[in-house]
Order: sequence, then structure tokens, then C-alpha cells
Amino acid sequence: MLSPRLLAEILQSSRSIHHSGSMSPAALIALARHLEDRTVKHSVETGTGASTLIFSHLSKSHTVFALDSDESITMVLGDPSLNADSTTFVAGPTQKILPAYSFEASMQAVLIDGPHAYPFPDLEYFYLYPHIEKGGILVIDDIHIPSIQNLLQVVSHDEMFRMVEVCGKTAFLQRTDAPLFDPWADGWWLQGFNKQTLWRYSWKEKLKSAIPKSLQPVLRGQADRVRLRFRR
Repeated sequence: MLSPRLLAEILQSSRSIHHSGSMSPAALIALARHLEDRTVKHSVETGTGASTLIFSHLSKSHTVFALDSDESITMVLGDPSLNADSTTFVAGPTQKILPAYSFEASMQAVLIDGPHAYPFPDLEYFYLYPHIEKGGILVIDDIHIPSIQNLLQVVSHDEMFRMVEVCGKTAFLQRTDAPLFDPWADGWWLQGFNKQTLWRYSWKEKLKSAIPKSLQPVLRGQADRVRLRFRR
């Protein structure tokens, strides 16, 4: 458990540790609370910042995948609040290093906060979600960005996850007992987000399926006669 003093130090560090912006203080406090509510043996984070400092104390083994383009890794490594013994950094673009990484243990917590351009957040989710343990927590940061909001909408409609809370620009979801959605199959129609196809593209097919088969030849004949009349 984080002491109030250590949490205050981490919140202070969050103001300058990440040049492109850190999770809000409220979201960092929520992250600490969710991690303290469960035993976290293994966790993963894409991107790095003050959240890494929290993970380093509340996870027995935390792995960070991040690009040090703005020296964020360097700044986190130099922060006195970091528990370096529990934290491993894998430097590089997550869209390159995640597919090549071999995960050997299930995870109790995952934070997606790496590159935000489409489709990179989706790619991070793809390589991480199969390893999230039932009851584990999935955190998605910067949901105000449309590409990431799109990911959140898909995930929040999935039976595998239950929305716990949204804290500012950060969403917290819990892995349910639902079976794992096969990452190597399709089954798009099984996903909650895809239960209803878009009417403006599929209304003709839906209307046709609603007409009894016995009436379809009659209607086609009438449609043909109408077309011939307008051609005259």
C-alpha cells in the first residue's frame, strides 16, 4: 500500500515527469486504489510516467513498453519515487516491440497509454487483452482522443469487460468471467459492439429478409414492370 507521503510525492512528480502530459492526479489516485484492491503479481504498461511510479510499488513485477522520444523513460528512471527492483523497461515503438515480446504470465493490471494515432492503441489492446486475468483491471488513458474513444467503445461493449469508472480522461474496466474472445479467429458478430449493423448500409438486405420467400418473386415481378414502364 502506498503511504500518503509517497503518493503525494508521486503526484508532485507527475507535473514534470512527462512532457506530453500525465494522467490527472484524480486518475493516478484511482489507479493506486484499483491496484491496492487486488494482488498484482504481473502488470504491463504502454507509455510511462507517474503511473509507472505507482505500479512500481503496487506490482511485484511491472513491465513498461515505451518510446523514450521525449526522455520520459529517462525521467522516470531518475525519479527517487521509482521502485526499480520491480520494474522492467522495454524501450522502442510499441507497435514493433509488443508483437515480438513473449508474455509468460497472466496479468492482473494493464494500462494502455502508448502511441495514440490509429491503429496503434488497437494493436496494443490486441497483444495485451488475452493475458489479462479474470478480475484484472484494464486502464485506458486519454479517452478524449477519438481514436482511443473508439477503442473504449468497442471494449466497453464486450462481455469480457465491465466498466468500473471513468475518472477524467481515464477509463477503468474489469475483466469479467466471460470466455476469452479468440484473438486468432473472427466472430465479429459475437461482439457487443457489432450486434447491430449500420442501418444506412444494410437496410436493403434487412428489408429483403423480412419479406416472406413466397412473396419475393411477386415483388420482383412488380419491380421489373415498374422499371420497364419508366424506360419507355
